[in-house]
Amino acid sequence: MEGDDYLPEGGKLPELKLDARQAQGFISFFKKLPQDSRAIRLFDRRDYYTAHGENATFIAKIYYHTMSSLRQLGSDSDGLSSVSVSKTMFETIARNLLLERTDHTLELYEGSGSSWRLTKSGTPGNIGSFEDILFANNDMQESPVTVALFPVIQEGQLYVGLSFVDLTNRKLGLSEFPEDSRFTNVESALVALGCKECLLPTDREKSVDLKPLKDAITNCNVLLTERKKVEFKSRDLVQDLGRIIRGSVEPVCDLVSQFDYALGALGAVVSYAELLADDTNYGNYTIEKYSLDRYMRLDSAAVRALNIAEAKTDLNKNFSLFGLMNRTCTAGMGKRLLNRWLKQPLVDVNEINNRLDMVQAFVEDPELRQGLRQQLKRMSDIDRLTHVLRKRASNLQPVVKLYQSCIRVSYIKNVLQQYDGNFSALIRTKFLNCLDEWLTEDRFGRFASLVQTAIDLDQLENGEYRISPQYSSDLAVLKDELSEVENHINNLHKHTATDLDLTVDKQLKLEKGLLGHVFRISKKDEQKVRKKLTSNYIIIETRKDGVKFTRSKLKNLGDQYQALFGEYTSCQKKVVDDVVEVSATFSEVFENFAAILSELDVLQSFADLATSCPIPYVRPEITTSEEGDIVLEGSRHPCLEAQDGVNFIPNDCTLVRGKSWFQIITGPNMGGKSTFIRQVGVNVLMAQVGSFIPCDRASISVRDCIFARVGAGDCQLRGVSTFMQEMLETASILKGASDKSLIIIDELGRGTSTYDGFGLAWAICEHLVEVTRAPTLFATHFHELTALGHKNGDEHQLVPNLGIANYHVEFANFPEAVVALAKSKAEELEDFSSAHNFSDESKDEVGSKRKRVFSPDDVTRGAARARLLLEEFATLPLDEMDGTKLAETVTKLKYDFQKDAADNPWLQQFL
Repeated sequence: MEGDDYLPEGGKLPELKLDARQAQGFISFFKKLPQDSRAIRLFDRRDYYTAHGENATFIAKIYYHTMSSLRQLGSDSDGLSSVSVSKTMFETIARNLLLERTDHTLELYEGSGSSWRLTKSGTPGNIGSFEDILFANNDMQESPVTVALFPVIQEGQLYVGLSFVDLTNRKLGLSEFPEDSRFTNVESALVALGCKECLLPTDREKSVDLKPLKDAITNCNVLLTERKKVEFKSRDLVQDLGRIIRGSVEPVCDLVSQFDYALGALGAVVSYAELLADDTNYGNYTIEKYSLDRYMRLDSAAVRALNIAEAKTDLNKNFSLFGLMNRTCTAGMGKRLLNRWLKQPLVDVNEINNRLDMVQAFVEDPELRQGLRQQLKRMSDIDRLTHVLRKRASNLQPVVKLYQSCIRVSYIKNVLQQYDGNFSALIRTKFLNCLDEWLTEDRFGRFASLVQTAIDLDQLENGEYRISPQYSSDLAVLKDELSEVENHINNLHKHTATDLDLTVDKQLKLEKGLLGHVFRISKKDEQKVRKKLTSNYIIIETRKDGVKFTRSKLKNLGDQYQALFGEYTSCQKKVVDDVVEVSATFSEVFENFAAILSELDVLQSFADLATSCPIPYVRPEITTSEEGDIVLEGSRHPCLEAQDGVNFIPNDCTLVRGKSWFQIITGPNMGGKSTFIRQVGVNVLMAQVGSFIPCDRASISVRDCIFARVGAGDCQLRGVSTFMQEMLETASILKGASDKSLIIIDELGRGTSTYDGFGLAWAICEHLVEVTRAPTLFATHFHELTALGHKNGDEHQLVPNLGIANYHVEFANFPEAVVALAKSKAEELEDFSSAHNFSDESKDEVGSKRKRVFSPDDVTRGAARARLLLEEFATLPLDEMDGTKLAETVTKLKYDFQKDAADNPWLQQFL
């Protein structure tokens, strides 16, 4: 991992062994390589690897943490900074670049001198070339997806065509939708799809401002790859898809005919991933229409605020929602599905309840749950093995491992059949019927028969994957001939032992290696038989571990054996290739088993979490987004309560339409405001994923989106001020949220002055209450915002039907006298007093330290005018306006605002 790897023990790196001629030849080749700032290029020198130039500096800094690891290759005037990399460090670098970072690509070259060729290349979205290295000792936790976007303006409206490819699961998808200037739909799609790389056309329409789009891509931690517009073409697309899509071409034609802008994006991903260049792709891909409304939408800010994904800085696995909820048993399959589900919460009440029914079945029946866990633990990663199998490598291991996993499916079926609880019908419909279908003689049965007939399963105990001799008559003949020669060799071994008066194996050993078949005896025994050895045998070598020798008859038999073994190996390879190719035709069987097993794995994982916590989770009641409220009684933050030494105090959240739909939460720093609003978001998300949640009782009206503005994070490190980050994230909320969303906002306005921050917060609150009307939790240090719902400034009277409720949290139980004194001092020092103390009797004097005070009417009218300015600016068609037109429009907006502010003291403070 980045930041965790130092020089090897002893501080020694592999030595860079090149003479002056080799070095000069390599430098000449290296300097001719095309410039690519994203590419990390490594050169395979058999026992180790090297990197050069800026790449060497990058590796020394990021992975070795010292520039002393750098070496100079060549003379000073024409030299090249270089670093050597061990095989272990190469694996670390590959995993970091392709699985963790998303700002580089990886290239591997093989060759010597000045002759090198690119043999492997990988990007975060296309890791196929390096899969054997990346997942040799690690589970594959997510399937990387590459997305292509094609933005276009039609009749003044911005549209985006989107297509994606999942190379691991061989899946294509496409979608198109109207978009706003902040590209909020694109951002939520990138999150939901688990996108790692995004393709954009370089020579695009000048009228489309892509800076907000590039910002969204960066926010989602996605590698941006720009391609020529000519690659975004749809010509011959149906014909190309007909070759790689499984099944008939008619459904493909029907699907493609529904789209305009997405077809160019689809053409780009097919071209970029070179799907047509690999004939193992033919007939193996599926394609689907992707709908943005299928799942709850989450943007990158919400993913961060709710701690959904694991981070390298997490102190333990329970820091993230994924780490906490991952109780999966299978090797990788369950983890990948959980990862996807957490980014794709459901919005259909029936689908959510189906998952909750299954979780309840596992919760209520520990025997069912444990029986299932025991079987799932023995499963290999069927998806990965299927993926390897499709590559047609001449290797029986994936075939055997698939067979061993798939025969366990019948045991899982038996475990499920033993359940006779309330959800038997659901288990039968959702899982057992599918298992029955795929376990038939016609499907899995044919694959099982192939393996049992073609592969020598008895040899598996010896770690050998061999074709059974009975499977091929040619192999059988060669096997018999090999056995006959082996018998002759063994008889000769015994005869030689008798001749030399030595015991077989103990004193006279028969070895098979680079020298062919040879005899070996110890130096001590050699002294006893030296006379016979020199006259009747041929001594090959004498070493400390003994003497190796042969005789003409053994040499002849050994040569016969090697010739036959070569024929056998060649014949077996052809048979292995045939078995692998036939096995690959059962991919659909394996894919269906994998889908069923991974879903069972995640659902039992939810149940295991719900029952193993100190305070068990409960099943939430789910209602449609048009009805019901969000009520969480005794709710807890699942990640926080799982930390050692934390005694979490449960709290209630009651978001009720027309009463407390918009909640303003005030309180001191460290009082728990942020934790409270986040835990509400986390509980809602968990419920819509289909999990029980940490509450005493819960009722949730389904939300189509969670928007979060919680903390500015590392925005300043990316060259964005805290205030600007607040504005960008809030703009996304104002543009994208509806009354079916859930909004959580923490400390908005902190990134600027108190006056500006308060005015901004007030205007945004009014917009959310009166226009958006989404359930909102607004945590703030501006306690004056509680006046938002007061009638005529009376804190005891709330404006009816707005649904505003004020809540206050207190971290420590201070004496009332101390709290009263603190409040008194705060009123003296703050820029604003509480709502019922507003007065216009006093005027600020020059140099006066007295607080500014404004009438309630000034504040109300001023905030309304400020909100109007924000709305007018937000609705500007920025994509269609050139610089001059934009400047004129903004100048007019500013002039009108200044004119209206002339008679409003509250507004004047902002000018």
